Amino acid sequence: MKQDMCVPCDGGIINLRVGAIIAREGKLLMVGNEGTDYLYSVGGRIKFGETAEEAVVREVEEETGTRLEIDRLGFVHENYFVGDSPYNRGKLIYEIALYFYMKVPKDFSPNEKNDSVTEGGSPEFLRWVDPLTCPSRFYPDFFKTDIFSPGDGVKWIKTAPETK
Repeated sequence: MKQDMCVPCDGGIINLRVGAIIAREGKLLMVGNEGTDYLYSVGGRIKFGETAEEAVVREVEEETGTRLEIDRLGFVHENYFVGDSPYNRGKLIYEIALYFYMKVPKDFSPNEKNDSVTEGGSPEFLRWVDPLTCPSRFYPDFFKTDIFSPGDGVKWIKTAPETK
């Protein structure tokens, strides 16, 4: 199996990730798990030897049980944050994430029983949420404000390093 493109660097981690923007009727399909207090996009790391497009299609199929097509690239997110999972807790992570709008058929119904788990083994769950009214924190934050008014082209978003 090919390895995730996540490598140690100077005490931190460099991470290459893809995310899917799965939207329908003003709601987004997001992922959560019992170990966190936030929701995050369907997606995951790019594996060495695969393109970002291949990675997002694979990740969507793994997490929803359905193979969706890509509509277009919407966002590039250059992000620094401090890890919170068991393998990266407290480490500074530099992540480049590519977020793709997916084509969502009217009959799309993600698997209710999601067998996906985090690196730490926590089961993940899928949830349709309205980003404007959902009380949960979102990752990435810009999903609450930019997803439904993307404009033309690709938007590049930079998030400064967090400090503890």
